[in-house]
Amino acid sequence: MNPIFADLPTTVFEVMSALARETGAVNLGQGFPDDPGPADVRAKAAEAVVEGWNQYPPMMGLPELRRAIVQHYAHWQGLVLDADTEVMVTSGATEALAGALMALIEPGDEVVLFEPMYDAYLPLVRRAGGVPRFVTLTPPHFRLTEEALAAAFSPRTKVVLLNNPLNPAATVFPDEDLERLAAFCRRHDAVAVCDEVWEHVVFDGRRHRPLMAFPGMRERTVKIGSAGKIFSLTGWKVGFVMAAPHLMRGLAKAHQFLTFTTPPNLQAAVAYGLAKDESYYEGMRVDFARARDRFAQGLRSLGFSVLPSAGTYFLNLDIAPLGESDDVAFCERLVRQHGVAAIPVSAFYVDQPVRTIVRFCFAKRDDTLDRALDRLAGLAPGRAA
Repeated sequence: MNPIFADLPTTVFEVMSALARETGAVNLGQGFPDDPGPADVRAKAAEAVVEGWNQYPPMMGLPELRRAIVQHYAHWQGLVLDADTEVMVTSGATEALAGALMALIEPGDEVVLFEPMYDAYLPLVRRAGGVPRFVTLTPPHFRLTEEALAAAFSPRTKVVLLNNPLNPAATVFPDEDLERLAAFCRRHDAVAVCDEVWEHVVFDGRRHRPLMAFPGMRERTVKIGSAGKIFSLTGWKVGFVMAAPHLMRGLAKAHQFLTFTTPPNLQAAVAYGLAKDESYYEGMRVDFARARDRFAQGLRSLGFSVLPSAGTYFLNLDIAPLGESDDVAFCERLVRQHGVAAIPVSAFYVDQPVRTIVRFCFAKRDDTLDRALDRLAGLAPGRAA
């Protein structure tokens, strides 16, 4: 067995979800909404599977979906893409990430990773033969600094893997940070693989700006999106990859020997969904922001210290004011004694983990959030845990 995967422990997401099921806890750990997703998009998928084509679709994705992706990103982010040579459909964003890393990395190449980071990044980089170089981001703002980037980049840097908006920090990087990173990519001739699955889940009037749009980055960026996040249909696993033709040729070959293709009925439904008018996207953000505010206000009213959440489904709690210094032990007590499952943010670090931040998923119905708040009242500052 290859030790990179064989020696991996069970993920904290699985552990906490299992504990939630075992104890009957309110599960605010794993990041998925408890809403079924937009009915019209789901109806299109059902219609397509009954009346449409169910054999192999084109390896690069249905032409109608690739055209819809081009039109969608032209409208929302001002990107000019070619549907035939610069767009590919994958079976989820994680497959897109795996394929990109396999295509771009040769053994010994250095890959810059930003902690906290999605747990799939590091094993995929190592399995591709990459050598990780970590940039540690710290709360409450998780900024990209000149000093940290200078320490991570080197003449052997080949790939930079960026998640923006950032899970679990719920941060949307400001333009000055992205320009700083773009300058390092240009200087070191590095390719940026940008996991931008949360690009539509941003709040308070923000608009996502892709790294691909920055000067000098169009030819050196692989942009990855996710229909699962855009439409709150996390089980669908339909991803988008966008890159210049010279990069896409290698990315397509990696995809060809991974999943090869993606269910055509889901592709047809996503093509329909991407063409929905702005009211859907604006309404989705308003609904999630309202849930965020409801949960954040409830936590603050109980005396907890809540970190800012500019995007994603997540809200973070600073447990240091509670006298806590071990987020893993805290989350285990939280689920067993108080009936609420959360995720310790230290699980997203490899080097120098932050151990006083706990992540909650607020993409839930009001009654789910209210039940969690009722249970968390027993943990409010000044009361015993």
